[in-house]
Amino acid sequence: MNDAHDKTALFSYRAWEDDASEVRTILQQVYEALQDKGYNPFGQIVGYLMSGDPTFITSHKNARALISQLERDVILEELVKHYLQRS
Repeated sequence: MNDAHDKTALFSYRAWEDDASEVRTILQQVYEALQDKGYNPFGQIVGYLMSGDPTFITSHKNARALISQLERDVILEELVKHYLQRS
């Protein structure tokens, strides 16, 4: 029986034109801006990644504009790569 649930879907997206270090640099700047304002940076970034709502990111130090330069799937890919390569 050939069930559609047995097939693996391929996920494709527009790759980030710059290298991974640019993604890391932006995430670090966003993290620091959130921390400066007294927010839990991890929770706020997760909220943004899950919802796409930029108001989870402070505008302090231009963090909201910075993170908006990146596609959320590109951020997630970089986070997963970093996590799995350190395990």
